Amino acid sequence: MKTSGGFLMAQIRHVSGRAFNKILKEKGIDAFNGAQGKILYVLWEKGSMPISQIKKFTSLANTTLTGMLDHLEKSGLVTRAINPANRRQVIVSLTPLAESLKNDCDDVSRITSEIFYAGFQEEEIIAFENMLRRILRNYTERGY
Repeated sequence: MKTSGGFLMAQIRHVSGRAFNKILKEKGIDAFNGAQGKILYVLWEKGSMPISQIKKFTSLANTTLTGMLDHLEKSGLVTRAINPANRRQVIVSLTPLAESLKNDCDDVSRITSEIFYAGFQEEEIIAFENMLRRILRNYTERGY
């Protein structure tokens, strides 16, 4: 059986990323882009954490994550500090500026979710997201 799920997910990722960035600009948010917003989202939801945990939650490669953190730090959105309890560990924290953007970003996320799920029933959304979790688990269980 020929399938196109991966191709479709990649297309959706690119189109939704463009939409997210466009809506960010419309809201006057230019300190970060949608990809960097994944890092901010994790920190908004879970609080300060080591870089290794951010990597786990975002699935970003080390070099990509480092570059994004550099940009976010230069933009005044995050700080990095050595963990006094484990000097080999760097803890990333949000700044007050990043905290002040949370509500606007939540609004951008709400708008993009409305676009994403337009025409879907609640039970369809639940089933779809459960299937996506299974696909993600298939990859993570194989070490990807």
